[in-house]
Amino acid sequence: MYPEYLVEPMRAELTKVGFEELKTAEEVDNAISGEGTVFVVVNSVCGCAAANARPAARLAAANEKHPDKLVTVFAGMEKEAVDRARGYMMPFPPSSPSMALFKDGKLVHMIERHQIEGRPAQMIADSLIGAFDQYC
Repeated sequence: MYPEYLVEPMRAELTKVGFEELKTAEEVDNAISGEGTVFVVVNSVCGCAAANARPAARLAAANEKHPDKLVTVFAGMEKEAVDRARGYMMPFPPSSPSMALFKDGKLVHMIERHQIEGRPAQMIADSLIGAFDQYC
């Protein structure tokens, strides 16, 4: 667990653009299992989250077509919520940061850490936007 003062600015990068933080397994279940589209960001303190993942998520969320819900869980903080979100992302192995798009409770697009590291935020956002245009 990280000190809250350390992660607060990292949380705010997403919440200030409309992402809802999920802090319990029940909140994750309620967000993902319903009808519609849900974009889940597994946030992290690592450098690739700061330089690539969060900027890409913000860019994609600003797209004209976007998911019904934008949500986030924070790796290293709310373990129960993160574990539940990662359970929905199976068969992909746990990684942070990572991003997933769900439609009607089914995983339809996944971006893992290895697809985030070393890639420009715009390239990641373009992949997300393509998925949003297709599924949302």
